[in-house]
Amino acid sequence: MTLIVHHLNNSRSQRILWTLEELGVPYEIKHYQRDTVTNLAPPELKAIHPLGKSPLLEDDGTLIEESGAIVQYLLDTYGEGRFQPAPGSKEALRHLQFMHFAEGSAMTPILLQLYTSRLGDAAAPLQPRIQEQLSSHFAYLEGELRASGHFVCDDWTGADFMLSFPAEIAVMQGQGASYPKLAAFVAAAHARPAWQVAREKGGAYYGY
Repeated sequence: MTLIVHHLNNSRSQRILWTLEELGVPYEIKHYQRDTVTNLAPPELKAIHPLGKSPLLEDDGTLIEESGAIVQYLLDTYGEGRFQPAPGSKEALRHLQFMHFAEGSAMTPILLQLYTSRLGDAAAPLQPRIQEQLSSHFAYLEGELRASGHFVCDDWTGADFMLSFPAEIAVMQGQGASYPKLAAFVAAAHARPAWQVAREKGGAYYGY
């Protein structure tokens, strides 16, 4: 078995490294660096996948793409029942929904904010709607955190790994005081030894 993570700096790929460290599965990292001017991924990634995006996971020659699919694949293949609810349970449905929410609904306003920030005044008409959507999505996540500090069940799951990124964005944008449960969730994630090892291997990203 040879697992290879095609890892782009400053990217959501960091969650894949964290998941692997939590599972204790050995893996290799192939590092790719963003262009310092355009912030785009390097063309070398297109040799692995036509879209040239990261993360990508190779498992004995099989290429798996999309963060949520990669995390789910790792849990199903190497988790031995860890980090996800029992199949068929109500918690499993909630887990599935949040796995998709992290890269679907949650990332849409985040990416819109990122892209329109480069347009200057031309983006002004869109900003109220983007900010409203950011606030509503962050508030939704704040409200969905359980008393245990997790999104599903009362311990860490793949949904927590996936939702760590939008939660980190909220804190990075200085909104931790507005969403204290999200801020506490991010702090708890960053205190995990597995997260810290993944951060050391993957490198700094988005100020973390």
